[in-house]
Amino acid sequence: MDIRVLGCSGGIGGSANRTTSLLIDEDILIDCGTGAATLSFEQLLAIDHVFITHSHLDHIALLPLLVDTVGDFRTRPITVHATEETIRILRSHIFNWLVWPDFTAIPDRDHPFLRLQSLAVGETIELGKRRISAVPALHAVPAVGYRVTGARGSLVFSGDTTLCDAQIEALNAMADLRYFIVETAFPDAQHDLALAARHLCPSMLRVLLNRLTVDPEVFVTHLKPGLVEQISAELKTGFGRLQPGLLHNDQVFSL
Repeated sequence: MDIRVLGCSGGIGGSANRTTSLLIDEDILIDCGTGAATLSFEQLLAIDHVFITHSHLDHIALLPLLVDTVGDFRTRPITVHATEETIRILRSHIFNWLVWPDFTAIPDRDHPFLRLQSLAVGETIELGKRRISAVPALHAVPAVGYRVTGARGSLVFSGDTTLCDAQIEALNAMADLRYFIVETAFPDAQHDLALAARHLCPSMLRVLLNRLTVDPEVFVTHLKPGLVEQISAELKTGFGRLQPGLLHNDQVFSL
């Protein structure tokens, strides 16, 4: 199983800044930010499942366009997996006929282009030999991270989160954890903003990593454009056993 980074920026601006989306093999997305726009029509047509961490626009921006683009060319709906709270937001504020058509009823409810399936923290979806589990997260809206497990171990994507005791506990219970992709949206100068928005900054990331008893490779994502150099510099000092690196577009992880 391969996981390819389609986008990992906290914002837009130029071709390098694509918001969050990870492609698993050819048929699964974790989040559907602007990074998904790098896929060709044929690649978009192959997407059967989308796992959404939370409802913020940088993580769902391409989802309405994805369904609209390929729905009429598929023989089965795209299934979106998310918490019940996130599904409620998608129904109320996106697929509501005002912002975008309700593709759970197009062309009719018996043959929709889109299916919304709720999952809970701790629940695992098995897709062939691949297992995707929702892990806790703590953000400004209801949110989860995801654990992806293959034959050679697990990768966890934190999703958008501040320090979350339940997520740290879940990580420490994963003996097979190889990779941890974790957000760090703000520099330490904006520590108060990070707290208010329920994101991480480098000093908070140090606390998180110091509490881990597992030994994954750590990659930082979701840096705000315009602050990348500042955050990157702060990520180079003060870390101990788990020294984070930066996540990059088109990076591939094999499990």
